[in-house]
Amino acid sequence: MIKRIFDFSVSFIALLLLSPIMLITAVLIAVKLGRPVIFLQVRPGKNGRPFKMMKFRSMTDKRDANGELLPDELRLSPFGTKLRSTSLDELPGLLNVLKGDMSLVGPRPLLMEYLPLYNNFQKRRMEVLPGITGWAQVNGRNAISWEKKFELDVWYVDHRNFWLDLRILWMTLIKVFKRSDINAQESQTAHKFLGSK
Repeated sequence: MIKRIFDFSVSFIALLLLSPIMLITAVLIAVKLGRPVIFLQVRPGKNGRPFKMMKFRSMTDKRDANGELLPDELRLSPFGTKLRSTSLDELPGLLNVLKGDMSLVGPRPLLMEYLPLYNNFQKRRMEVLPGITGWAQVNGRNAISWEKKFELDVWYVDHRNFWLDLRILWMTLIKVFKRSDINAQESQTAHKFLGSK
């Protein structure tokens, strides 16, 4: 109950304070990347329950000769890269927190297609609400392996408390200002999870 009250209060205040920045960002996205400015994608929430996660759009709709979308790294423009490096693309997620689909802190909601690939240990990350930021994000983010991310996610599930959440939020602010661990070393976007051996 305390976590939910904290999530609702902080996300509501943050949306009010950051609304001018969000408006400017939305206009820039419309001009540079086109519409819609909000990217909606179904992601698994607590216990795998699907919800529509909101982010600012960071990719173009460039397609090949057959009309298929080009790979992510070819659709991520310099402007989109800057959005991600500053984490501005994550701000609409505060609306998901208000709705109760997400928490400020928790394991990041991944793709629905990953659900059948998790082993029993990795599935435990979905015992709590997914978060805008989490223990894995402040301990390597895209610079660490999938297995390490899941290990950190499950560690959070087992050790979560209000003070740990405050610590993670503080560490997230530091990461955002330093713009560290944003992308995997070999590419502009995180590698897909293909399952663990």
